[in-house]
Amino acid sequence: MRRNGGLQRGRAGAGRPNYSAPALEKGLDVLELLAGASEGLTHTVIAQRLGRSVQEVYRMVRALERRGYIVRRAPDGSFWLSMKLYQLATAFPPVRLLTVRATPLMQRLAREVQQAVLLSVLEGASIWPIVYVDSPAHVGFRVRLGTPSPAARTASGRVLLAFQDPAARPSSCRMLAESLDPASFRRVTARIEAVRARGFELVADETIRGVTDVSFPVLDGNGVALAALTMPFLETVSNPVSLDKAGRLLFAAAAELSEAAGGRLVRPAFPLTSMARG
Repeated sequence: MRRNGGLQRGRAGAGRPNYSAPALEKGLDVLELLAGASEGLTHTVIAQRLGRSVQEVYRMVRALERRGYIVRRAPDGSFWLSMKLYQLATAFPPVRLLTVRATPLMQRLAREVQQAVLLSVLEGASIWPIVYVDSPAHVGFRVRLGTPSPAARTASGRVLLAFQDPAARPSSCRMLAESLDPASFRRVTARIEAVRARGFELVADETIRGVTDVSFPVLDGNGVALAALTMPFLETVSNPVSLDKAGRLLFAAAAELSEAAGGRLVRPAFPLTSMARG
């Protein structure tokens, strides 16, 4: 093995070189650790969890802080992820085109139904909201952009899993099987199949009582979900828009986005509640 400018070169079968960048991998380890943490971490704690020396972690966090990927917060000096990774992800051309087209449509929909609307994408076994439009009503649902959630436990996630690229399904099944007990895995996979059959998800929110999640895929020309358009419907006395009407308008918005992407949504039977029982 030979060192070349910080890169290590080995051999990876069939005579093909395999390059590794240890410093880069250490930095990525720090980012991944902070992404999964529920609170900020000091460089000492980061070193402990990564099994590295405080000195080498200190150099990594200082470099990441200097580049704006993490921020330090007083008074304990803990480090948190900044929004820079999210900004990079949404600048990726396919995502950027989708968000540019979806944002005004979602704003109009939110005003019309007085509900929040979000657009999410699938990454591994998690979903990431990339566009969120708040409800203009005084009482509403709030979502933090750039915060992942387990795909199996959300309406958006099950829609994305139901309409993902068939080539990616075996990998998704393995990840689900690793994260769920056998009984839960069977329930989730059965639910995903039901979502694929009817074309949408409608279910009581699994974290907040009184909220009904309605979600449709945004499909490309191959019938693969680029994103999920979801409305956490909160029924209030002051809002005259029914769940049925909100579902119709949400479908129309998802169909419009799908058409723009070269896809086509099959219109479900309304009211949606008649198809989503069980």
